[in-house]
Amino acid sequence: MIKKILGLLFIFTSTLMLEANASENVSIVPKPQSITLDNSEFKITSKTKITFVKEAKSVAVLIKEFLATGSSLKLKYKQSNRAITNTIHLSKDTSLAKEAYTLSINKKGIQLAAATDIGWFYAFQSLKQLFPVDFAYANNKQSSVSVQGLDIEDAPRFRWRSFMLDEARHFKGTEQVKKLLDEMAMLKMNVFHWHLVDDQGWRIEIKKYPKLTEIGSVRKSSQVGPLKWDSNINSGEVHEGFYTQEDIKEIVDYAQSLKITIVPEIGMPGHSAAAIASYAWLGTHKTPIDIPTKFGQRHVTDVYDVTDPKVFEFITNVLDEVMALFPSQVIHIGGDEVKYKHWNSSEHIQKFIQDKGLAGPADLQIYFTNQVSQYLNSKNRSMMGWNDILGQKIHDYHNDEDNKTSVKLSLDTVVHFWKGDVSLATQAASDGYDIVNSFHKYTYLDYNYEKTPLSKAYSFDPIPDGLAEKYHHKVVGMGTQMWSEWIPTVGQMDYMIFPRIAAYAEIAWTEKENKNFKEFQQRLKNLHTRWDLKGIYYAPNSDVEKQINETK
Repeated sequence: MIKKILGLLFIFTSTLMLEANASENVSIVPKPQSITLDNSEFKITSKTKITFVKEAKSVAVLIKEFLATGSSLKLKYKQSNRAITNTIHLSKDTSLAKEAYTLSINKKGIQLAAATDIGWFYAFQSLKQLFPVDFAYANNKQSSVSVQGLDIEDAPRFRWRSFMLDEARHFKGTEQVKKLLDEMAMLKMNVFHWHLVDDQGWRIEIKKYPKLTEIGSVRKSSQVGPLKWDSNINSGEVHEGFYTQEDIKEIVDYAQSLKITIVPEIGMPGHSAAAIASYAWLGTHKTPIDIPTKFGQRHVTDVYDVTDPKVFEFITNVLDEVMALFPSQVIHIGGDEVKYKHWNSSEHIQKFIQDKGLAGPADLQIYFTNQVSQYLNSKNRSMMGWNDILGQKIHDYHNDEDNKTSVKLSLDTVVHFWKGDVSLATQAASDGYDIVNSFHKYTYLDYNYEKTPLSKAYSFDPIPDGLAEKYHHKVVGMGTQMWSEWIPTVGQMDYMIFPRIAAYAEIAWTEKENKNFKEFQQRLKNLHTRWDLKGIYYAPNSDVEKQINETK
């Protein structure tokens, strides 16, 4: 009897150790919520078939193509509701959430179960990472391949898992965007936040206003030098580029094939100098300006005149063309860093504020933002903006009088938190707003590895400390931002993005209690190899540690 009990204890203990060590032995990023190894493997050969329920056909084709790329295997595939021995089967499980999936591998076959094509797609992304690290990249033509036996149950922690690319400051082009979308898909990130317009450049074709790209996409020079914001050095080289509407359609279609939604950001009422340089009547002062060659708000000489009906008509016309290109439910309107001094110095804007009974410039911004929100709502879209749009004082260049408010921001707005005391995010969530948390001290990719090392990036929690549990559901996700003022080249951009993007992907996907930084570093090694094979220039851990140590 004692031997029997000891035997059962041994089996139980061994099972727990197997589950505990599973994530260390399985190099999937982001880490799945549950992994159990079963000490078996499945060998895929030319006799293996791919079967699938009708709704999963597109992912079945992706699996077939993936296997053909990394081996000599040309597997047959067919629709079937039943899994048999020696198959890779995609089955439907309606009990699973939209993005959830299960992945089971044993000596008999592989089964990917989901309720939607998104779930099957994410199951496929995990499956790919179980193959040899050089599979599909090193021109291998083996006639069979074996995959570790296991069971995975997985679903994301947050529904908003975004990466933002700023191309207003430095245009990068279609090839770089598609490369980033590919890596986002592998990491199960589902929102590409595309910052397309700003003071230093307008990068999207708007047919009704051709000067936006004829003039607004061309900058005469760019601020450069080690002092960055304080530099007096300019490149002396023209910087230009924009996406045609056909380019946009191509990229949107590509993103949709990867289950990624592109959320465009069309900044207003600040960060609008490129538009005002194209059409002077858009500005508060109604006088011609040049596109700033220096970065930062101190060099910007105007913002939109939000009291002018003609300006609002311009904004709605632009939004109409944007909405025709982007199917995203959410449209980002920026709303950050508006220099109220331009409105404060305008007699006609001050009169408008008084006539409308507004408390000041911050109140005027909320009033205007709500108008934009109502317009987007009328088109069955919703609005998102940086947390400046709440009217709270988060900048030193605003005084208390500037930030007096009486108007409340529309509650259906998604507030994108980036700056200010975290209590402001807590207040917004408790007031009923959905929050995407992108607190700059943790999530900005233009910050070097000394300021935001990989460990600090990985430590970020989108749910602010002190937020009552009843409001946790109002934090719908997080984003990481690649601002490009000081990132002119693709290689430099990749170095700043990778590997930190993998940390942010895991934060957004993996439950907090399942995270472990040392274990993440081990799983990251396979990604390093894949990035090497893809020609992606990333910051290796040794370089990151060296930069940190040199500052001590």
